[in-house]
Amino acid sequence: MENALALMLLFPLAGAVFQAGWGLSVGRRASGAAAALAVAGALAAALFALARCPVAPVHVSFGGWFAFDGFSAAFSLLYDRIAAVMTATVTGTALLIHLYSAGYMREDKSYSRYFCYLNLFVFFMLLIALADDLLLLFMGWEGVGFCSFALIGFWHEERKNVNAGVKAFITTRIGDLGYVAGLALVVASFGEASLSGLAAGAEVLSPGMAAAIGFCFLFAALGKSAQLPLSSWLPDAMAGPTPVSALIHAATMVTAGVYLLMRLDPLLAYAPSVGASAACIGAATALYGASCALGQRDVKRILAYSTISQVGYMFLAAGSADVTGALFHLQTHAFFKSLLFMCAGIMIQACGEEHDIFRMGAHLRRRYPGLFVLFTCGAAALAGIPFTSGYCSKGRTLADALTHPDPVFLAAFAMGALAALITAIYVFRMYFVAFFSEPADPARLHPDPALSRMQWPLWPLAGLAVLYGFVNPPEFLHLKDWLDHFLVGVAAPLPPHAAQAELFVESLDALLALAGLAIAWGLYRPARHPAPAPAGWLTAGLGLDGFYLKRLAAPYEKLAAFAWRGIDEDVLDGAAAGLASGVGGASLAVARFGGGRISASLLAIFAGAAVLLLWLAIGWN
Repeated sequence: MENALALMLLFPLAGAVFQAGWGLSVGRRASGAAAALAVAGALAAALFALARCPVAPVHVSFGGWFAFDGFSAAFSLLYDRIAAVMTATVTGTALLIHLYSAGYMREDKSYSRYFCYLNLFVFFMLLIALADDLLLLFMGWEGVGFCSFALIGFWHEERKNVNAGVKAFITTRIGDLGYVAGLALVVASFGEASLSGLAAGAEVLSPGMAAAIGFCFLFAALGKSAQLPLSSWLPDAMAGPTPVSALIHAATMVTAGVYLLMRLDPLLAYAPSVGASAACIGAATALYGASCALGQRDVKRILAYSTISQVGYMFLAAGSADVTGALFHLQTHAFFKSLLFMCAGIMIQACGEEHDIFRMGAHLRRRYPGLFVLFTCGAAALAGIPFTSGYCSKGRTLADALTHPDPVFLAAFAMGALAALITAIYVFRMYFVAFFSEPADPARLHPDPALSRMQWPLWPLAGLAVLYGFVNPPEFLHLKDWLDHFLVGVAAPLPPHAAQAELFVESLDALLALAGLAIAWGLYRPARHPAPAPAGWLTAGLGLDGFYLKRLAAPYEKLAAFAWRGIDEDVLDGAAAGLASGVGGASLAVARFGGGRISASLLAIFAGAAVLLLWLAIGWN
């Protein structure tokens, strides 16, 4: 097991080093193949470890990191069944994204730099999934932040791409302040910083300390997973290459916050206020993201707001103390969302880099029927069409909220149910407009054989998007729930009252999905030739970005300008310049006495002697 875990981390890290050193020299095809092989090696190690994963957690240490004053940090890993499922999901999805990237980046001159960042991204995400030491996990946490900055701004020739990367980096760093504060509280309370130690000692914490640690880490999770109020960076992250969007939005960066909450579940049991806050924030974010997606025309921004919304459901499940439900929706979302993003990449390239769904239409469906089928599978799962993967996992999160004894979860359930209806509407709006409409100004198609080849890695994701729900089907189907059984002893099972409510919730979820389909058909069916709605509050993300710019960024900019010009230039630089001018003037005055004239020299000598005698006289008295 120790060797498998080490190889799981070493394969993508070695791939990144290879790309940095020799990627350009070996050529484009060899570079892409090497990057994919590195992730394939990590997947093989992950599947090997998954097949042999015991019920009891496995602790592996590769030695100490540093130690001082009784505190020590180690390169220690915690491998349990949650980590086993997470690592298999991350590496499997990442491998398909790497294979797709070989075609997508076929003409880019910086392909080796791209694959270097992509391999490094996978390495840091696996470090998050496996780390036991919170400092080691923080290394992975910051690593995915750096890689996201580098990949979002990958095409740095355009300033807007760099700005999007900087925005993502700064916003997530604001959340990371919570991680640092929580880490400090853990070290102060336990003298160590390990997840296993925190889980074992959580019961000795006072309720106030448990809540303080929980809220600190919750704030960190909100930033990384783009939840309110730190969600505005994710739509702008679409500036990067489309495979990057698929990787960030599927099973890596945005799910890191959810995964952290899963790891902290033993602590949250002693801090119910943290769980309730996570659930309510998640439900509110689900509603916010779904509503904003309704006002978008750019296919990637629709999917970006959709990601914000779907990760909100994961927070709802994690806050309800249903680790299995959160992990289940994380997996299904990884499959259907990465599928949809990569389909969107093909659609954009086929239409000559056109992102507007209102300029696509039926000619795209007729020219690429395979792409249409793939997109249909992803859209059905995202909308929650009955018995698709998204239907099974989303229904479970809503059942968690409905049956929770705390009445605040009832409000979270209501927001989640309304978000489910809006989700179906925006998904089928996108579906009907992009594949069935006859636009007045259609984008010209650019047929390319590579676009058909890029569809090959998407078929496994399409199958998983449709069928993976049966890995953990609703209780009323009376089928084996594999995921629940696999996680027995690691995650708490679904409470009996929640299982009884699943039939009602899944029926409601099915009705909401079909109602959303009917509404979208009525508004956007091909015969109507729908026109895009004018830009408004939904298009602008309900003004969240504008609020930050006006209330936070603008005052900070004014303060910085005052500090620069009013203090630095006028006061500090002015004082330094005045002092220099005074010293210069005094030097010139003194220099007159050394001009070579005998009378001036004698005057200087007598004046100096007079001052010296005066000083001696004063000192003598």
